[in-house]
Amino acid sequence: MATLSYPSWDSTSRTRLRCHAGGFTPLPDWNRTWYTANPDLTQCFQNTVLVWVPCIYLWLLVPFYCLHLYCHDNGRIRMSCLCAAKMVRLPLLCSNFSVFNPSLVVFVCFFYKILVLCIIQLERVRGCRSSVFLFLFWVLSVVCSLVPLRAKIQLAIDEVSPETLKTLSVVELFPWKTTHSLVFHLSQNPCPVRDASFLSKILFWWFTGLVVKGYRTPLEAEDLWTLREEDTSNKIISELQQNWTAECAKLQNRLPDQAQLLRKLQKEQSSGFFLLRTLARKFGPYFLTGTLCIIFHDAFMFAIPQVLSLLLGFMKDADAPLWKGYFYATLMFLLSCLQSLFNHQYMYTCFTVGMRVKTAVMGLVYRKSLVINSSARRTCTVGEIVNLVSADTQKLMDFVVYFNAVWLAPIEIALCLFFLWQHLGPSALAGIATVILIFPLNGFIAKKRSKLQVNAGMKFMDGRIRLMNEILNGIKILKFYAWEKAFLEQVLGYREKELKALKKSQILYSISIASFNSSSFLIAFAMFGVYVMLDDRNVLDAQKVFVSMAIINILKTPLSQLPFAISTTMQALVSLRRLGKYLCSEELRADNVSKASLNVIVDNGTFSWAAEGPPCLKRINVRVPRGSLVAVVGHVGSGKSSLLSAMLGETEKRSGQVTVKGSVAYVPQQAWIQNATVQDNVLFGREKLKTWYQRVLEACALLPDLDILPAGDATEIGEKGLNLSGGQKQRVSLARAVYRKADVYLLDDPLSAVDAHVGQHIFDKVIGPKGVLRGKTRVLVTHGTSFLPQADLILVLVEGEITESGSYQELLSRHGAFADFIHTFASTEKKERIDYGLCVDFMPGDTTNTNLQSMEPVTEMDQEQVPEDLGKLTEADKAHTGRVRLEMYKKYFKTIGLAIIILIVFLYAFQQGASLAYNYWLSMWADDPVVNGTQLDTDLKLAVFGALGFAQGIAIFGTTVAISICGIIASRQLHMDLLVNVLRSPMSFFECTPSGNLLNRFAKEIDAIDCMVPDGLKMMLSYVFKLMEVCIIVLMATPFAAVIILPLAFLYAFVQSFYVATSCQLRRLEAVSRSPIYTHFNETVQGASVIRAFGEQSRFILQANKRVDFNQTSYFPRFVATRWLAVNLEFVGNVVVLAAAILSVMGRSTLSPGIVGLAVSHSLQVTGILSWIVRSWTDVENNIVSVERVNEYSDTPKEASWNTEGTPLPLAWPQSGTIEFQDYGLQYRKGLELALKGITLNVDKREKVGIVGRTGAGKSSLALGIFRILEAAKGKIFIDGVNIADIGLHDLRSRVTIIPQDPILFSGSLRMNLDPFDTYTDEEIWSSLELAHLKTFVSNLPDKLSYECSEGGENLSLGQRQLVCLARALLRKTKILVLDEATAAVDLETDTLIQSTIRTQFEDCTVLTIAHRLNTIMDYTRVIVMDRGNVCEMDSPANLISQRGQFYRMCLEAGLV
Repeated sequence: MATLSYPSWDSTSRTRLRCHAGGFTPLPDWNRTWYTANPDLTQCFQNTVLVWVPCIYLWLLVPFYCLHLYCHDNGRIRMSCLCAAKMVRLPLLCSNFSVFNPSLVVFVCFFYKILVLCIIQLERVRGCRSSVFLFLFWVLSVVCSLVPLRAKIQLAIDEVSPETLKTLSVVELFPWKTTHSLVFHLSQNPCPVRDASFLSKILFWWFTGLVVKGYRTPLEAEDLWTLREEDTSNKIISELQQNWTAECAKLQNRLPDQAQLLRKLQKEQSSGFFLLRTLARKFGPYFLTGTLCIIFHDAFMFAIPQVLSLLLGFMKDADAPLWKGYFYATLMFLLSCLQSLFNHQYMYTCFTVGMRVKTAVMGLVYRKSLVINSSARRTCTVGEIVNLVSADTQKLMDFVVYFNAVWLAPIEIALCLFFLWQHLGPSALAGIATVILIFPLNGFIAKKRSKLQVNAGMKFMDGRIRLMNEILNGIKILKFYAWEKAFLEQVLGYREKELKALKKSQILYSISIASFNSSSFLIAFAMFGVYVMLDDRNVLDAQKVFVSMAIINILKTPLSQLPFAISTTMQALVSLRRLGKYLCSEELRADNVSKASLNVIVDNGTFSWAAEGPPCLKRINVRVPRGSLVAVVGHVGSGKSSLLSAMLGETEKRSGQVTVKGSVAYVPQQAWIQNATVQDNVLFGREKLKTWYQRVLEACALLPDLDILPAGDATEIGEKGLNLSGGQKQRVSLARAVYRKADVYLLDDPLSAVDAHVGQHIFDKVIGPKGVLRGKTRVLVTHGTSFLPQADLILVLVEGEITESGSYQELLSRHGAFADFIHTFASTEKKERIDYGLCVDFMPGDTTNTNLQSMEPVTEMDQEQVPEDLGKLTEADKAHTGRVRLEMYKKYFKTIGLAIIILIVFLYAFQQGASLAYNYWLSMWADDPVVNGTQLDTDLKLAVFGALGFAQGIAIFGTTVAISICGIIASRQLHMDLLVNVLRSPMSFFECTPSGNLLNRFAKEIDAIDCMVPDGLKMMLSYVFKLMEVCIIVLMATPFAAVIILPLAFLYAFVQSFYVATSCQLRRLEAVSRSPIYTHFNETVQGASVIRAFGEQSRFILQANKRVDFNQTSYFPRFVATRWLAVNLEFVGNVVVLAAAILSVMGRSTLSPGIVGLAVSHSLQVTGILSWIVRSWTDVENNIVSVERVNEYSDTPKEASWNTEGTPLPLAWPQSGTIEFQDYGLQYRKGLELALKGITLNVDKREKVGIVGRTGAGKSSLALGIFRILEAAKGKIFIDGVNIADIGLHDLRSRVTIIPQDPILFSGSLRMNLDPFDTYTDEEIWSSLELAHLKTFVSNLPDKLSYECSEGGENLSLGQRQLVCLARALLRKTKILVLDEATAAVDLETDTLIQSTIRTQFEDCTVLTIAHRLNTIMDYTRVIVMDRGNVCEMDSPANLISQRGQFYRMCLEAGLV
């Protein structure tokens, strides 16, 4: 333990007597302390002030510290042997002193040592691992002991004293760490900061272990520490959610009676402020501790120029004792070190708060996405939500770091001007005038940039990301229709506007940067000019020049930070408003559906999709008896799905009441499938009950599909079920609901996507009176008339109203519209009786598969070679390891061009050369001899100084503009390459790559290439050239400094290599762990209604928390790594300050004050410069990782070329529409069996061919082969005698038309969805809509053809979307049409109309129909029956029936024969 060195009792008594005699006070004697060659403090001062200061500190603060420990209990810490030994030894030593030194001071010290022991024990009991309180006490004790210790050492040199030896022996017991933490953590790899000592915390030594590990081997996710509890999503959001809910309630109460529009506008304006207030209450107290650190930092920063002034004064005074020079040099070193420590503690606090704000905002946005209502959801696309959690959260994190500069920078500027006034008098006002001129200019620039960002940059970026999200969701449609170029141009249109706004912003920013980087020169030029012009006797000496320049260099920091801080604050306010607007969006009301004892009741209900919109359902009265089956029928767009949504509480309830009893399971019309295994999709978070699980799979006809899938139910399903057919997706969706064992089942037409016989099987085994759901309440929307006789109640919907209700027989007996409908269409759909054994043999002809459903079962021979991850489909985002490859830098700079790079380097060299010249010119001016109280040729000196400074300013503007434009050139090209590479990729690529990975590239990574890489390059190059200038100046002054600078350069290189290796890998890990967050957000937003219906919100929130926390585990060490680097480098860099100062003191006889001032004032910048070089270099390398990640997709497999030159096709090709397959074979992936095996057949012109067969038979494979979605493994396909493999993909796909099973629309006008290339007239489009039976519907829309479709076409029903796809086909009118079960989602009447339209409008065309409903192909010229990739039957329907083969048996099951 440290102790004070105590004099003997006699000497103490004599000293006390001397202190009191003659009125002496315990103050230092300046003649003995300062004005002497051998300084010392008086004995009186040593034995009073230095003894009592630590005691007073301890006694005053102990009560408050004990109260703090009482309030914060972290669990008991077991005592280590070392701690016990020290605690026993301390009182023994103290008692030893009290025996030999029976003085009052010693007895007091004995008691305060006992008090320290008590505090140590209390800390151990309360779980305090590292004591700041005691650390400061020991530091204070040692500092107060140093003076007496020095006296004792001096005495020991002359005469060795036993007392002195005792004193020295005690000092070695200084307790840097009082206890060892032996608390066992539950987490596997806890963050070491909790157990770190105070010294380790402030110097970030606790982080060294991870840096060393990262240097030895590339870091993996397993190497990272688990998050501290206070940083976890659960801890942060649980409290914040309550506060935000309360704020939202206040916001609602403030605007109760105002007009609807005004209220909405005011709510949007106020929401950002309320969000800021909520975040401030949660994170403000911790943030204030960082603010305290930055205040201390500023105090030390302003002290350094004052010490420099004293040092330069010492250099002028030849009689000053040498020890004063060393004292000033050491003091500058200590102040620089303390400045670094407090600055980086502040930055650490800010980044920690920023990280927590990011977690909080992501959590709030995610939770909001689960409760937002449909009208609000339609105003905010998935892409915009992804932007909220990526770009806007980043803006808030930047705001946290720079917010204090908004108020602190003006104070720093005022203090700088005050100190300048002290040195230069009224001339400092010229500096103030310069600052005042610079401020409005930069304020105007900041305002313009903010406006550009809000109105242009973010708007176009949002549009681009939204469009990219839709492209990725509908990529299959784009490929079928050859629309890639149209959407490519749309994306590039957004991109060009975005880059145009960015270019304007960067030019404005360059003006701002140039004015601020030249600000130190402009202020110095104005002040020195006015100073020497005012009076000839105003002499610029070294002290005035270089102390002023040191203060101006300090002034430069707040001047440069302030516009950036204002800009960041403005951007953050925009982001807060955007986030607040989303978080204050209307939510689904809890009272939309009430829980009661009765079953399902809708009493006089009127519902709409938006509060202000027209009602979608009117006067609805439904009473569903418990355990009954209710069928809901009606035309397309009549409100069937809306009725189920109303029962789920998804619509706005205008009037009436909805009551639902018990748990609910919901099967949406368009199946929502998670990117998980088949088993995970079915279980949906529930425990697996093996018997029930097998029963569900069997009932939902999934067992044969699982036999085909490569890993059975462990096969991973791609995003949105990409690798499943429509029927398979729907059956998985149904199995999820059945497995749930809910009380109420809401089934939105689950049978439309499956064959008639499989539909009958599912009805009998699942939904019907004998199915597994018997006894459950079932509401079934259906277009199948064969199921209606078994329904207990039928509801007939017409234009949002229930026109008829009753049992099947009751409705028939009324002879109403329903009875007419049944009599008309019942003949086309006779009741189907299916034996399940037959169902297995003739499984549904599921469609639109591009990967797994056509795979054959794996044979025994294949099974030996099957890898463990056979069922794995999607590839997780992987992190590269090691340093960024040199090729990435080459690729980036190659896109810029060598000529511009040479120009930039020249401009930087010129800029820094001008800076060196004017600084050296100043030192020469300062050393100019004074003749008769004046200096000669001041006008010439001022003119040269001004010319050099202005030249530097112009060069700064040139370099910043050049780099900004280079960055835009590079990012434009890289984005173009990425976009083209992605759109040129085959469908298999999209099935294996989660859309979150791709969206991440287009959002975060492109944003980094746009802004972060050029900014990092600007910073790095400016600091590298500045370092060269400083080194030249220091070596000019003191060449001996090379002995210190060279080893430090090697040390810096060593530390930098340590740091960059770890930092780059952390950056990669953070980027990789970010993609799953976006993927999960995307998936959740699209399946929100299903998640709500199943009541799984809490599970999905937990999954989102885990993903966010996993991302933060790599983000936290990433920003701590920067602090670790800065503290350690700046500490070493401060040695340069010490060396320059001490070498100047040693050579004061040969050095002029001017050159010393130049060297020392510049050496003060070395610390920051070297640190910024490594950090900016690392930032560049970290952000070049974005180039690396964007470049990943350039090496992926690509489709064949879109257009083939040299073999131009006739414009009218194909003229007849003949198709010929010659020994054609096709496989989905290498290593799998052929899905089509040697198909040879001819389809004549104008022939209508139906294609039927079971799952995996190869029906869809034929269609995929015709469109070359998959390339041939063998054989050829000829269309009108042209081998399709010899022509471009767009040449082929634009001349052949498909109507797919999944109707996908894109956000944009209805016209754009029909004709993205604008090749058809309005009359042609209206004609196609009329033929597709959509003309009436579109005519009634407010904007008609300009009607804006929402993302995915969600504001149209599924049937209406299918009709839009039909209209597309009618518009293109090609000679070959492929129908992929195109009428599955429409009612029978509409189906009949569509079939008649196809027969009349495509009479001259060749039509291939992949059919589920056999009645639709009974009048075709030929039917092809597929089985296991072969054509097993092919003839006219009549001939096939007469042959009594497979087709006959299928017709027999369907009741058609």
